[in-house]
Amino acid sequence: MSDTPTNLDALRQRIDELDNDILRLISDRATCAKQVADVKTKSDPDSVFYRPEREAQVLRRIMELNRGPLDSEEMARLFREIMSACLALEQPIKVAYLGPEGTFTQQAALKHFGASAVSLPMAAIDEVFREVEAGAVNYGVVPVENSTEGVISHTLDSFMDSSIRICGEVVLRIHHHLLVSEATLKDKVSRIYSHPQSFAQCRKWLDAHYPRAERVPVSSNAEAAKMIKGEWHSAAIAGDMAAKLYGLEKIAEKIEDRPDNSTRFLIIGSHDVPISGEDKTSIVVAMRNQPGALHELLEPFHRHQIDLTRLETRPSRSGVWNYVFFIDFKGHCDEPRVAAVLEEVRLRAAEIKVLGSYPIGVL
Repeated sequence: MSDTPTNLDALRQRIDELDNDILRLISDRATCAKQVADVKTKSDPDSVFYRPEREAQVLRRIMELNRGPLDSEEMARLFREIMSACLALEQPIKVAYLGPEGTFTQQAALKHFGASAVSLPMAAIDEVFREVEAGAVNYGVVPVENSTEGVISHTLDSFMDSSIRICGEVVLRIHHHLLVSEATLKDKVSRIYSHPQSFAQCRKWLDAHYPRAERVPVSSNAEAAKMIKGEWHSAAIAGDMAAKLYGLEKIAEKIEDRPDNSTRFLIIGSHDVPISGEDKTSIVVAMRNQPGALHELLEPFHRHQIDLTRLETRPSRSGVWNYVFFIDFKGHCDEPRVAAVLEEVRLRAAEIKVLGSYPIGVL
């Protein structure tokens, strides 16, 4: 027992020394980041400061080098925040996301860009696209598919007439909670607000626990959280960020029907992204209405052994084409094998549009 205080004091002293080292090294890194900004600005005043491929490479390297006891994802998240703060010294990034504040899309934006990015809520997905196209923001974040309910059609349709590029992706585990305000009578809940997708993802739980409650769809889960503040008989389905932001109580946690419920978000911008080493490409292809059109489209991918990760069919918005396919596959369009496949597809298709090549999501 007599040795414990001495050992504890020694450990605390060692922690203080390590903290001093960490502080010095982070400051050195921030100084280096400012020097990078100076070099870039002198060589090209219009330089792009945020490099998605470089950030992905750094995070992958950190995860590979990590030996614990913190797990690799947690270590990568710490480095994400350090890089976010250092990048803000070079040039703060402005990011538009599908709002209002407290949505899962905002959570995805923070996960991808870190807390030092300036995030701006937009009322609709097409507004996010417009802000990026106009140059009012550097990047946008939009949902594209959910593991339970499938593709978000509005996002795919927004790419049809846009010059916007896909610059990255982030996958977010989605946990829904039933939230109430201080004014709610918990045993009298007769109305529940949420986004239609959330209602669909929690359908079985709601049928079992609140079969008679009115389900009122709204534009976002964050909007649902705001609406219940003054209603004594209402609850909302939303996530942790909305609960914290609006000061709500969770009366039931993780009510989604599937425990692996996840949503994939796309990072959109105006620049192409160089090869990072582990990349994905997204294209949209219009095929003529003829027998075997889909087979003709996919055959080059099979022959060149390129892994397709997603294939979606959307109705054509033009009378010229009957089928429009959104395809994701592994590889970068600057790789010779991928370039060869895309050239073959161009010869077979009525139209092809490369939406972007970008790093596969690290976190």
